[in-house]
Amino acid sequence: MKRSIIQTSDAPAAIGTYSQAVRVGNTVYLSGQIGLDPVSMQLVEGIETQIHQVFRNLAAVAAAAGGSLADVVKLNVFLVDLADFPKVNEIMAQYCSTPYPARAAVGVAALPRGALVEADAVMVTG
Repeated sequence: MKRSIIQTSDAPAAIGTYSQAVRVGNTVYLSGQIGLDPVSMQLVEGIETQIHQVFRNLAAVAAAAGGSLADVVKLNVFLVDLADFPKVNEIMAQYCSTPYPARAAVGVAALPRGALVEADAVMVTG
């Protein structure tokens, strides 16, 4: 099966050896997004602001792939402090509706650029 690379200026540019997303058939694999502002490429401040930015970044990549967060079937969330998980639930409900995707939440020691949260996703379109 052929794969195609998804790229948009509406989300932060890749800052390493990866693509924003890769499509294989109807499945799109969205790379992890942290709370980087796509224009300034600076990390936004505070956990709640970072969570919002993560979901806006994921939504932008999903849109560039011809889908939306409603098409996400699996979401992985990585948190430096698992005590912030209730905030993820609260904010995620503003970007995703039922039926919610399958999800994992993982506590990590650190994230790129000192981010407090990161999320990646798998989306199915069509």
